[in-house]
Amino acid sequence: MADVTAMVQAGARAGAGEGWRAALARKSEAVVLPVGALLAGLAIFGFFLMTQGKSPAEFYGLVYKAGFGSWFSWQNTLSRAAPLLFAALCVALPARLGLVVIGGEGAIVLGGVAAGALGVVLSGASSWVGLPLMALAAALVGGLWIGTVGALRHYRGVNETIASLLMSYIAIALMNHIVEGPLRDPASLNKPSTAPLPDALRVGNIPGAELHWGLPVGILCCILSWALIDRTTWGFAARIAGGNVRAAQVQGLPVGRLILGFTALGGAFAGLAGFFETSAVLGSANASLAAGYGFTGILIAFLARHNPLAIIPVACLLAGFEASSGLIQRRMDLPDATVLVLQGFVFVAILLSDALYGRFKIFTPERWRT
Repeated sequence: MADVTAMVQAGARAGAGEGWRAALARKSEAVVLPVGALLAGLAIFGFFLMTQGKSPAEFYGLVYKAGFGSWFSWQNTLSRAAPLLFAALCVALPARLGLVVIGGEGAIVLGGVAAGALGVVLSGASSWVGLPLMALAAALVGGLWIGTVGALRHYRGVNETIASLLMSYIAIALMNHIVEGPLRDPASLNKPSTAPLPDALRVGNIPGAELHWGLPVGILCCILSWALIDRTTWGFAARIAGGNVRAAQVQGLPVGRLILGFTALGGAFAGLAGFFETSAVLGSANASLAAGYGFTGILIAFLARHNPLAIIPVACLLAGFEASSGLIQRRMDLPDATVLVLQGFVFVAILLSDALYGRFKIFTPERWRT
């Protein structure tokens, strides 16, 4: 009897040990494969540079120097990371439902236009009144824009990837029409824009740093999004629906409301990116709102595996790449779009890495005993 008890206790200890190892293995896969894909993309791009007669070591050295080598570099990087946080959330939140929404650029530009237009109307208002109203307007416009993509997907079966991409081009065209037509400031001769925002309606910098408040707000939004997805029943329902829509419908989950809610929330975050670009960076709504942040956000969300917390470091990394483009152009005589080519290599590597999930025995506890 004592031998049987000892065997049971040993089995329990082995099961407990395997339990934490299994959990660690499953979580490690979501980190190791994206990091491996990132490194593979960087390595392949290095070979591409060599074919152009350029040094990969010099290139990555300049990326580090311009993006992360000093406090000045970090401020430049973090300033660029702020809108990328919001843009990535616009992709990551619908992705929890299995939706691939890539039109965040449209919500950003329309959110910026909404903030700029309302700022002109509220030119006499105080900061405590005007800025929250401008942020709310930008979030509402962005939420309605991307929420429409969710509605088309749910009610009409329209592919959300195609719909969001096409709607982003429509949004950019609307922005150009508005800032070059009805809301154009007559004084903006070389670059059409809305009237400049008064100082009271400009978002200032964080004390002691050349960083506007969009960065901490973006980080807070990432944390709240993580809490929504991983710590609420709505997030749990979204994960179930993302895994199997039919099963979610059979269980009575409100799939339609989830689709509308998560797409609208993602669009609201993208609209906030437009608000901060207009009120903290540009000072008015103009064509510079279409800076490509929405498309870079796609890469960030995929590299972060749609985890809102992982979006924060990934956005900083990609922002550092973009911050280095000017120095690379001057020092290495490469086009300014070289960083975009680098992002393309990384994105392809990430897409290819999706085929590797579940294929490595070390990350699959179910196969350990086989």
